Amino acid sequence: MIRAARTVGLAALAALHAPLVSAQQRLPERAVRRDIPLTLAIRDAFRAGTRDSTGRPGPRYWQLRTDYTIAARLDTATSRITGRQTVLVHNTSPDSLRFIALRLDPNLFIPTSPHAAPWAPGEVTDGMVISRMAVDGRPVNLAPPQMQTRGRDGQPVGGPPTEDRAYELRTTLARVMLVAPIAPGARAALEIDWSVKVPGGEGQGHRMTMRWADTLYQPTQWYPRVAVYDDLRGWDRELYLGPSEFYNNFGRFDVRLDVPAGWVVSGTGVLQNPGEVLTPAARARLARVLESDSVVTVVGADERGPGRATQPGSDGRLTWHFVADTVNDFAWATARSYVWRATRASIPGGAVVPIHMVYVPGRARLFANAGPAARHALEFYSRLWFPYPFPQLTLQDGPSSGMEYPMVINSNQGAADHEAGHQWWPMVVSNNETWYGWMDEGFDTYMNVLSRADVAGRAANFDGMGQSYGRIAGNEAEPPMMWNANYAGRDFYGFTTYNKTPLMLSMLGGVVAGGDSAVQRAHREWARAWMFRHPSPWDYMFFMSRALGQDLSWFWYSWLFTTESSDGSIAEVSARGTRATVTVRQDGQMPAPVVLEVKLAPGTSRVRVPAGAVLTDSVTALVRYPVDVWFGGSRSFSAMLDFGRPIARVTYDPKCRFPDREPADNVWPRGSAAPCPRRE
Repeated sequence: MIRAARTVGLAALAALHAPLVSAQQRLPERAVRRDIPLTLAIRDAFRAGTRDSTGRPGPRYWQLRTDYTIAARLDTATSRITGRQTVLVHNTSPDSLRFIALRLDPNLFIPTSPHAAPWAPGEVTDGMVISRMAVDGRPVNLAPPQMQTRGRDGQPVGGPPTEDRAYELRTTLARVMLVAPIAPGARAALEIDWSVKVPGGEGQGHRMTMRWADTLYQPTQWYPRVAVYDDLRGWDRELYLGPSEFYNNFGRFDVRLDVPAGWVVSGTGVLQNPGEVLTPAARARLARVLESDSVVTVVGADERGPGRATQPGSDGRLTWHFVADTVNDFAWATARSYVWRATRASIPGGAVVPIHMVYVPGRARLFANAGPAARHALEFYSRLWFPYPFPQLTLQDGPSSGMEYPMVINSNQGAADHEAGHQWWPMVVSNNETWYGWMDEGFDTYMNVLSRADVAGRAANFDGMGQSYGRIAGNEAEPPMMWNANYAGRDFYGFTTYNKTPLMLSMLGGVVAGGDSAVQRAHREWARAWMFRHPSPWDYMFFMSRALGQDLSWFWYSWLFTTESSDGSIAEVSARGTRATVTVRQDGQMPAPVVLEVKLAPGTSRVRVPAGAVLTDSVTALVRYPVDVWFGGSRSFSAMLDFGRPIARVTYDPKCRFPDREPADNVWPRGSAAPCPRRE
């Protein structure tokens, strides 16, 4: 009976799914979504006037500012940094801030902290240890009774606290509950005394190891940071899990770093006290850096220790003082035996700025071309987008060889171009990297293609990139680009964050009039509109559509909110004499324009050029039909062509810009070579 019931059940299930299978085989007509989905957050921003459908900052746009004064001391015997800081939180929002969200990224190294695979800390530490905290002089209770229930505004149920209290100090995102909220237009001073052990070991992933034994330190995310409070979500309350990067406020940093004498220090900002820490010889060499493109040795490999690499220091220690204004983070490095070399970059439309390189002597070969590579990046991207706005750039050697901060890249020559590119995003155009990593890593990867081509003296070629996505689309492990990158998964985080954006912009260059140069012009205008601000993906989508002069909502929806492809093909060519009907199919859910390259048979008869066609040579024509031909829902489109001469060959998407799983069926007659080589 059980077997009979199972047989009947399976038969019923098969019968139930038979129409579905048949419908899939028939490839039913599709509905093309032609709008951009709006979340509640962006709708609220539109209503508040902080953002709008122009893609520019709205008339009521605002963002918090945080100004840091930090004094920190490195103890090499324990590899511990002890710091005291004051953060001025300027509440430029229209809201009263009832608590302060505080980022404590070193707590990632506590064994109980969650982290994303395959990122693995190099060393288990005690994380960020906070010993004192005060708000406007009021002491903060660092060990309050556990808050059992939270209200919607983050306050404990039962009313506001009777004292300032800090919660969740052993996580990467703490909260400081305030007795007196920070009123709109007001500011508060948050004082914190803290210490952190700099993690060593053999971590997996960037930022998981920050020192080599007790001879080199490369601290990053090393101090308590006030989280972003913005018009979209209020406090940014994402945990730090490892792979996803950061979202920070702009402000001023005044930082003093106390290290052993003889240790060279580099970091964000401009050194304020060279006379106190540098030898006269080093200062004289540094003064020559801006005179030419040659590379100047400021501190050589044979200059080690107090009195040779640096000033001797009265007590065996020196304090290096850096100041940086309008930046969104601060990073630094120091080593017992750093070589310090420097060159310059002449910023088009800007100033001449120094490029510093600090590295251990045994790794000199990794920095042999680092100065010219960084120079090219700063100068090229300044022409491409907007002039590099900072007073210097430093390349820091250490365990991390591919990470970026304002005016600082932890990189040698291998990643110099990519990491220098990050000075544009997110260091100036400061998107939320934790949520939408494609808006910094993806844009950077795209422009690296342009930079590499410029170095090689050739035009950049994006042909084939867009098409290649067709072989990836449909993998159920791939999240959409508008998915929170913090939870993008082990297998597809890198692709979604870094590699998919160039494929998307490749297709965009094949869609819009003016091609890739028009895309770059519009992107440049968007970047300049959002300098030192926090754009969202919606700002980018709306701005680009307006700047490119057409409604691209269907494009953004397909690429950013789905993982679909076009899967176009030439289904049939029916020819009689000089007349031909070319039937194109698109079996995927993503629409794309119909672009046909038509090769004409040899002959002496005059070539007629039908509407929508352009002759590219005497026997070749390019025919375009807009994406609108699919908006009625059909999957097939027939192009009626008569060039006054028989057609010998037709290629759909000849520049290979539209995602396609099987490019071989884009050519008629079948068996002809595909137009673009596969890009892997």
